[in-house]
Amino acid sequence: MHLSPDEEAEIRREFLRLTNLSQAALRSWVEGPESRKVGMIRKGETESVGRQSARRILVIRDTATADLTEADYRHMRRVIGYCRRHLAQRPWGDVTATRWRWSLMNWGHDPCLPCRDDADSQG
Repeated sequence: MHLSPDEEAEIRREFLRLTNLSQAALRSWVEGPESRKVGMIRKGETESVGRQSARRILVIRDTATADLTEADYRHMRRVIGYCRRHLAQRPWGDVTATRWRWSLMNWGHDPCLPCRDDADSQG
């Protein structure tokens, strides 16, 4: 996968817009009990795919743009796709204490918060 600079910029922009939890909030979330209650755990692993994603998101957002790898861009695209798919499946009513919300939060997105307008804000 070779991306143009414009494609890379668009992926970064959308990734940062959708991953609306701050670094501190995401770190705190992934260590909390609700984070452990949701997600698929692959055979032979001890942590859900979403919690692994949260840890990868933290690393990516701490990485300088010039140092991002193709694997980082693949993961950013995966996060974007996951968030978009699950946001389209929003359940009715208050989602504050739902597994749907918690799953999205493992992927860096809290649907109870607005998306980031300032993609340069790393929080």
